[in-house]
Amino acid sequence: MQQVITELREAGIAHILEHEPLAAYTTWNIGGPADLLLIPESAEQLAAAMRILHRSGTPWTLLGRGSNTLVSDKGVRGAVIKLGKSFEEVRFDGGLVYVGGAFSLIKLSVMARKQGLTGLEFASGIPGTVGGAVYMNAGAHGSDVSRILQLAEVVLETGELVKLQKEDLHFGYRHSALHEHPAIVVEAVFRLEPGDRKEINAVMAAYRERRIRTQPLSSACAGSVFRNPENHHAAKLIEEAGLKGFRCGDAEVSQQHANFIVNTGKATAKDVLTLIGQIQSIVYDKYGVRLDTEVLLVGER
Repeated sequence: MQQVITELREAGIAHILEHEPLAAYTTWNIGGPADLLLIPESAEQLAAAMRILHRSGTPWTLLGRGSNTLVSDKGVRGAVIKLGKSFEEVRFDGGLVYVGGAFSLIKLSVMARKQGLTGLEFASGIPGTVGGAVYMNAGAHGSDVSRILQLAEVVLETGELVKLQKEDLHFGYRHSALHEHPAIVVEAVFRLEPGDRKEINAVMAAYRERRIRTQPLSSACAGSVFRNPENHHAAKLIEEAGLKGFRCGDAEVSQQHANFIVNTGKATAKDVLTLIGQIQSIVYDKYGVRLDTEVLLVGER
């Protein structure tokens, strides 16, 4: 690992942290240390880092804003990559929006509203990055990223910078081709349409009111834990199984929204995983429906 660190420093990677605890980088406030935490500040730095990691056989994991992510208590072996501030640039050109992979999806939806552009209202409550949204085909309220994405610029594992058209990403429900062919989104291009500002405001205000009423926004959580099974809603199944308030250690099924698990104090990843397994088992026993996790499980098991 020391040889890898030396090469990364020689390549001019902006920030290299060893044995960095990751709990502070996740919305669940959970996670052990990363062997290395790399924070590149340009696509060139990122590409150089990926070439070094690939050549040395060092495993890597991307960490965005830490939502929708559960980091193991044992931490993450190899390198964790977190895009720096330079990947948070955004530019509007008519209906096209050019935005860095580390930019906040919520903030982008607000900016689009101010521009009088419609198409991103669904994203106004999704607390992740643009890159993570492309990777997961994030969605809500009957829409998702696949409806508006035109192009994504990514860095491959080999360090090559390539542009992928929407069709190349083979979007599905909470899925893209990046799951099978890992790459890091450095920029996305969205196409939005002119809209009525008052109508856009009204829609986003309604979504916000609903979130405040139904979601534990002030608690340490990671968004929806389970995908919605076909013809079912995960939250409804969990609630009807009587699992609101069900807990393991300091991990608890939210009283407000049954598809959220909150950290009520010092929950560990083991607490959350145990609770997830119990929920899956109980729901399957009661309804014969398997719940698959939407949250990403990262690190050493």
